[in-house]
Amino acid sequence: SLIILTGCSDTQESPSQDINKMVAKTSFKLTSLDNETFTIKKKADSFILEEAKGKVVLYDIFGTWCPPCRAEAPHLSRLQEKYQETFKVIGIVIDPNVSNETLKEWADTYGANYSIVNSADNKTVANLMASAVRAGENFPIPLMLMYKDGAYVTHYVGAIPQEMIESDIKRALGQ
Repeated sequence: SLIILTGCSDTQESPSQDINKMVAKTSFKLTSLDNETFTIKKKADSFILEEAKGKVVLYDIFGTWCPPCRAEAPHLSRLQEKYQETFKVIGIVIDPNVSNETLKEWADTYGANYSIVNSADNKTVANLMASAVRAGENFPIPLMLMYKDGAYVTHYVGAIPQEMIESDIKRALGQ
C-alpha cells in the first residue's frame, strides 16, 4: 500500500471546544506578533477580514513543528511582498500554548514575513475554517483558505507551489 503525505496531521490534541459555542460566536479578534489586531467575521461559510476590504486574503493554518508549513513560509512571504496592495496573508498558528517569542524565532528562521496571529481563538477559528471546507475534524496542515471580500475563492491542503497560489490570487483579482 502506498501512502502519500501532503501535509502534517494535527493529532496532538483533539478538538475539545463545545460545538454550540463555536457556532454561536461569529466575530473573532486575533492579535499578531507585532500587536496588530485583526477582526475576522464568520458569515455562513465565509470569513471576512475587516482590516482587508478589497483584498484577497489567504489564511494559513499551520503548526511550527510541521515541515510543509515551514517550507511554505518563504513562498507566502514573496507573494505578500509582490501583491502587498491587494493581498494579505494571515498565519494562524494552532500550536497549543506557544509563546510569541518562539513564534518570532520561527518566523525569522523560516522567512515568514507576514502577519502571524497568536490568540486564544486561533484553534476555534482554524476549526471553523476547516469545517467550512470539509477538511475534517483532525484536518491536515498546512491548510490555506483564500477569500476575496469574504467570498470563498479556493483552499489548499499541504505544500502547494507558489505559482499555483499566485495564479489563484490573479484570478481572484480579475487579472
